[in-house]
Amino acid sequence: MHVQEWLETVPAVSIYALVALVIGLESLGIPLPGEIILVSAALLASQHGDINPVVLGVCATAGAIVGDSIGYAIGRKGGRPMLAWLGAKFPRHFSEGHVATAERSFEKWGMWAVFFGRFIALLRIFAGPLAGVLHMPYWKFLIANVLGGALWAGGTTAVIYYVGVVAESWLKRFSWLGLVLALLIGLVSMLVVKRKAKKMTAEPEPVPVAE
Repeated sequence: MHVQEWLETVPAVSIYALVALVIGLESLGIPLPGEIILVSAALLASQHGDINPVVLGVCATAGAIVGDSIGYAIGRKGGRPMLAWLGAKFPRHFSEGHVATAERSFEKWGMWAVFFGRFIALLRIFAGPLAGVLHMPYWKFLIANVLGGALWAGGTTAVIYYVGVVAESWLKRFSWLGLVLALLIGLVSMLVVKRKAKKMTAEPEPVPVAE
């Protein structure tokens, strides 16, 4: 069976559930490729009318917000011992260097680290648990979590979806080339943001989070 024909057989509800689940688990602190899953699903929606991009964006947003909130609760209860445990289980993602970098960002930028961290792979995993560990006031965390989650999930879905639609309209005979082009655009934009984030987190003199 042709790949595109196979994709058309996948129920839309399965795509929605997968996106919400993976993004939710990533947001609560489990290193999963949430952004890749979301980009892939948005591209798939641009090629197949059965997948509603609005519903997809809502599911991704819900997964991001709920996952981050659960991560915050776990971090607040588990504290630093939980970070040490995660470091033992996932040394590649929760090494002492990564934890120190994320913590410095939170101490310097407070709730803005939660908001902008949604767009950065490393901080996206740390945001919820670390905000809880540092006892960031929940109302600040919730505002940043909701706004960041909605903008990241909804914005990513919309941009990738429309890029996929435009690419498909211009490259009808090479639809997968259109998908690859859209994916490359998304990856380049993520790399640019990640580079800027590294410069931001490298700045000295952190300021403690205000209670």
